[in-house]
Amino acid sequence: MINSLAVNTGHSLEEWFVVLEATGLGKHTDLMNHLKREHGLGHGFANSIVLLFRARDTDQGDDALVAAQYTGPKAALRPTYDALVAAVSGFGPDVEIAPKKATVSLRRSKQFALIEPGSKRLQVGINLTGTPPTERLLEAGGMCTHKVWVTAQDEIDDELIGWLRAAYDRA
Repeated sequence: MINSLAVNTGHSLEEWFVVLEATGLGKHTDLMNHLKREHGLGHGFANSIVLLFRARDTDQGDDALVAAQYTGPKAALRPTYDALVAAVSGFGPDVEIAPKKATVSLRRSKQFALIEPGSKRLQVGINLTGTPPTERLLEAGGMCTHKVWVTAQDEIDDELIGWLRAAYDRA
């Protein structure tokens, strides 16, 4: 459909992006309705153009995704995050650091941990199926079986690294 866009609509995808940018509209439906009403596009073309237009803003690099997570009150946690990632990266060349919009996934063949910044602490989710919780290694639901709260770099200690290493070894 996108390959035939210029032939069928008279404009390239980049030209449609300029048109949409000029509207100042933000909602998907509003942008789609604009293309349909003002430019006579059918639903399929309008929807495809708007989907691609909106997706271009989410194509950020990993550094930009991490930087966006550590702004405002969370900025003070960035050195702690960096120290944690540096420690985990030393586990092996197959450690994958995969930033998302609100979290950073730590993976090997599968996810073994997840880092999520809060306003005052990092939540480090760890996949340690079968490991009993402790006072520090708390039970968690969702994508990880356990979680540890980290408020400062000195809390990235042998105990935490041991749990992360065990999760990495199982992944």
